[in-house]
Amino acid sequence: MRADSGEARLLPWTAADGKPCYLLGGGAGTVSRIADRVESAQLSMAGHLLGHAADLLADRRSTSVQVHYLACRLVESLGDVRRVAESRGRRLDESSNADEPDGR
Repeated sequence: MRADSGEARLLPWTAADGKPCYLLGGGAGTVSRIADRVESAQLSMAGHLLGHAADLLADRRSTSVQVHYLACRLVESLGDVRRVAESRGRRLDESSNADEPDGR
């Protein structure tokens, strides 16, 4: 998927049907800034969740319901972080390719 100004950016959210959302353009607009803030919040929440997971798993009194809930949140967070990494990786590849003389 290409736009005149470069690759389409994978956004950090999905459509209502679960399909990925993309942004075409140079990345300096309002939607791009919102996506940057959402990615930052997702990464921050992942860090907090990891800390909570360490505490919960270290506590031998944690119930199976608590651990199951934690596992569900970790799966959600891992999906968010994976999407952020994929999006940023694509943009890094794009900027690396733009620096090459033949544009590839």
